[in-house]
Amino acid sequence: MSDGNISIIGRTTWLLRQFKKQIWVRATMFSLAAVGTALLAAVAGPYIPYDINLTLAAGSVDNILNILAASMLAVTTFSLSIMVSAYSAAASNVTPRSTKLLLGDSVAQNTLATFVGSFLFSIVGIIGVAAGVYGDQGRVILFVATLAVLFIITATLLRWIEQLGKFGRVGDTIKRVEKAARGPAEQWGGLPRLGARTWTPVPEGAAPVVCRVTGYLQHIDMSALNDIATDYDVTIHIAVLPGSFIHGVRKVAHVFPAQGSECREAIAACFTVDTDREYDQDPRFGLIVLSEIASRALSPAVNDPGTAIEVIGAGLRVFQAYSDARADQELPCFERLYARDLETSDLFDDFFNPIARDGAALIEVQLRLQFALEALAKGNPALYSACARYHAKLAFDRAADALASAHDRSHLTHRADWIEAA
Repeated sequence: MSDGNISIIGRTTWLLRQFKKQIWVRATMFSLAAVGTALLAAVAGPYIPYDINLTLAAGSVDNILNILAASMLAVTTFSLSIMVSAYSAAASNVTPRSTKLLLGDSVAQNTLATFVGSFLFSIVGIIGVAAGVYGDQGRVILFVATLAVLFIITATLLRWIEQLGKFGRVGDTIKRVEKAARGPAEQWGGLPRLGARTWTPVPEGAAPVVCRVTGYLQHIDMSALNDIATDYDVTIHIAVLPGSFIHGVRKVAHVFPAQGSECREAIAACFTVDTDREYDQDPRFGLIVLSEIASRALSPAVNDPGTAIEVIGAGLRVFQAYSDARADQELPCFERLYARDLETSDLFDDFFNPIARDGAALIEVQLRLQFALEALAKGNPALYSACARYHAKLAFDRAADALASAHDRSHLTHRADWIEAA
């Protein structure tokens, strides 16, 4: 079991990853490092041999710090305004569910952290110089640290300039959502049921487990569940999948033989429920967000079939990644846990149904849908053929009623010949 497999990591590790995605975390860490560097110059100065050749440069460090403080405050404000505009554009032009991926963008977070940290470094340095904290050696160390900060700022600024050309754009957001959907799809394909054994009917006399929180299931701590099952010598039947909507009367699991409230509460604590869905263990969510992007692009107000076609290509790659991963499945690693597998029909319903509905009157979208569904049906017949043919027929029937041109209907009929082929 790989530590890097986010599908089966423990709850604590998963929460730590979620914490690290917060935009203020990197800014705080870089700021503390920058302030510590400025203070270290004063403390370590007396212990460093003084190089007389740097006297002139060290004497100008206060001017450099003043310039740095003024420019970094302006650049930070400007960068924040750009990021807010990108988030707003993604929410209004793509889908609000995609903004979470932009908020977790490492380049944007590193940029903001660098600018804020550099500003604080220069402020602390200016205060230290004015207060006479730095001796001659300390000013030399501060000067060298300032040069290092300037190098970091320059590298960060160049990378940020390159990022601004695509940050928050529709194409960039589609790629982010595709990547977010592809990871869980590959992990579910390679390790079905998050490592649990194949679902079996719940034995009679098993005790139900419920969560008292209402929201979406974001994460299941499979390792902790298996440890509980081992400690109590029981089996646990997981009745829900990540992404399911949980409420106080929905059973999330069953434990057999039946156990008391202490065991059931420990099991319930392994299910993380919150108000929003997360991508990490939920491949269906990524496909849903992709279909939302296509549906918005196909709305009369936007009328952008090109984006919908791009989304179909992204979804096709996610389905192919899931199919490829299933070819190298690992054996279940949690012998006392039983869970349901992903239903292929649910994946197809989540992705293809909204696009076929909203793009029914657009021949270019319908042709690309038929192309993608045929590729899936023939690429992995055992896994996808039945669902692909069903959705291809459904899309064809919708288009036949919506297409106004006889030529378009004829073209689509010819393209959809594969549905009835053996």
